[in-house]
Amino acid sequence: MKAKVAINGYGTIGKRVADAVALQEDMEIAGVVKTRPSFEARIAKKKGYSLYSASEDNIADFEKSKIEISGTLDELLDKADIVIDATPGNTGEEYRKLYQEHGIRAIWQGGEEHELAGFSFNSEANYDRALGRDLARVVSCNTTGLVRVLYALDTAYGVKKARVTLMRRAADPNDIKTGPINALVPDPIKLPSHHGPDVNSILPDIDITTMAVKTSTTLMHLHAVNLELKEESSQDEIIRLFEERPRIRLVNSKDRIKSTAEAMELAKDMGRPRGDMWENVLWKDSITIDKGELYFFQAIHQEADVVPENVDAIRAMLELEMDGAKSIEKTNKALELMTS
Repeated sequence: MKAKVAINGYGTIGKRVADAVALQEDMEIAGVVKTRPSFEARIAKKKGYSLYSASEDNIADFEKSKIEISGTLDELLDKADIVIDATPGNTGEEYRKLYQEHGIRAIWQGGEEHELAGFSFNSEANYDRALGRDLARVVSCNTTGLVRVLYALDTAYGVKKARVTLMRRAADPNDIKTGPINALVPDPIKLPSHHGPDVNSILPDIDITTMAVKTSTTLMHLHAVNLELKEESSQDEIIRLFEERPRIRLVNSKDRIKSTAEAMELAKDMGRPRGDMWENVLWKDSITIDKGELYFFQAIHQEADVVPENVDAIRAMLELEMDGAKSIEKTNKALELMTS
């Protein structure tokens, strides 16, 4: 019997998670939820997903647009085993009450605070702690990318100190409300940014401080990472460590991948759906040990890197797979996510 997954919020993240879930052998989509008619709603129907309205108040809008719906969110929750909440941030508290009324497990995204679920998830770092949980939060795209590298390095060598500057995309490519901008914006100006504390919600012992700058791009985030490790290592050892990780892709500027634009072009040329890059893109030739400290650059596709984490969170919370490494392998295989 496959686990039935509801997707509340079929937008940038929700539609990607829905497609990833549909590829898994142990899961299926019970239905997806839209607030109002849109091209995304029509495409969801074409893909065979049952479409639900966020509330009864919106049913007339769908009928007017001649988009058939299967019911409301309330009805969907009674049919599903777990719900992925990909609604806009700051709606979590309202939906948590609804989910608890229906007795359904729920997973939120990084736009909500850690306290909402009381548990923040990363596939490699704390899969075992998610087993059987009722509520969880998959951390943001930037935090997911940082935890992937920090967990690997801390496990192998210990991280004494991490200092990270994040150059953030200003908006998603389809967002016409907040972009484009012609500026570089310290965001926030008062330091540190929220990303360090968010990392600590999963890796509490890491000494990390982060700074962030909003930039005039919609493609990806770029991280400049500076670390002091507890044990000595070499450039070659760090490269081998990252090569073994399941969701870190090493690239080389010698292959003409010198920018986030070329990293995204790589994903398209690989035939990825929507041109998504689910893994960290880490420049192999940026990995440097200088004066005892480690430096490197990595890029994070903000629309995509949390998608496999959501799939693994489902599997852990429903106890479909008790071993985190095996879940990651299953998810990666279904997505054809290969880092070499």
